[in-house]
Amino acid sequence: MASPVASKSGPSARALKGPDKAAALLLCMGKPLASRLLRQFDTDELKQITRSIAQLGTVPIPTLEALVEEFAGQFANGVDLLGSPDEVQQMLDGVLPPEQIADVMSDVTGNSNHAMWERLSNVPEAVFAGFLVNEHPQTAAFIVSKISPACAAKVIGQLPRELRNEIMRRMLSIGPVTEAAVRIIQGQLQEDLLSNVSRHVGSDQNARMADIINKLDRDHMEDVMQSLAAARPKTADVLRKLMFTFDDIVKLQSKARSVLFDKIPTELVVLALKGTDAAFRDSILSSLATRARRIVDSELASGGPALQRDVLKARRTIADTALELASGGEIELNSSEDEDEFFD
Repeated sequence: MASPVASKSGPSARALKGPDKAAALLLCMGKPLASRLLRQFDTDELKQITRSIAQLGTVPIPTLEALVEEFAGQFANGVDLLGSPDEVQQMLDGVLPPEQIADVMSDVTGNSNHAMWERLSNVPEAVFAGFLVNEHPQTAAFIVSKISPACAAKVIGQLPRELRNEIMRRMLSIGPVTEAAVRIIQGQLQEDLLSNVSRHVGSDQNARMADIINKLDRDHMEDVMQSLAAARPKTADVLRKLMFTFDDIVKLQSKARSVLFDKIPTELVVLALKGTDAAFRDSILSSLATRARRIVDSELASGGPALQRDVLKARRTIADTALELASGGEIELNSSEDEDEFFD
């Protein structure tokens, strides 16, 4: 059966009944006055009215005039109105708490917070599983039942056998869950899982950026960092702490330098030290085993020049090796011996 408000131009004067009338009048009033009135409605009434606003469409002037005459006897502002979900959001903003607005809007749009469950499907399964392990099996079963099947399968596969089987059994008998309970669960997911994942992703992104910048030529690296420092100084500071170049090797503790150069062939050390100053060279040589130090020293004294690209490649290889050793916990990059010195 066709709806009496199916016309594209909006409902006719005869079609405006109950919540439709309230919706049109609230739109006529504008946000300040409408906001004060909305505070007087309970959640169910708000859902009815806001649903009417979202579906109202354009209300012709004659319909508005008849409506206002019915309630107030006069209407002076002869303009058409357009009801939409955006109007609902704007009208409620600042009037109700965000949680209540979300509840009302989910009813209006029919989304029922699908966005939350879609975001959960993007959480790494190992992290997601770690979260569920600490939840009650019934809560975990409800959460798993709401995410995509593909994500659910991956997460379930990460769980201990007993918990995995219990969650699957509970999923077979999940009953209706109240909106209040759903909101509590979603709030916990947002605070304890999604927010942490977001921070972790940001950290990973910074590490990735630092790794990319580390691999740039020295001139390009400095140019990029100057640009970042001008646009986003805090981010640039974070990236600088994550970066490591060949020049930073002298800042390592002597033990860390020894571990590093035990992994580097002597011919690569010779190539990397081409063109370095005496103080830097001595610092590196002091980190080498006795035999390796004699070989490198001899090669540097008697060897000829090398191509710049080969020297830069050798230095980059040594710096990358230091980063790999640090990521594996074998050395520390930020523990310079200077940190423990005392100054008068």
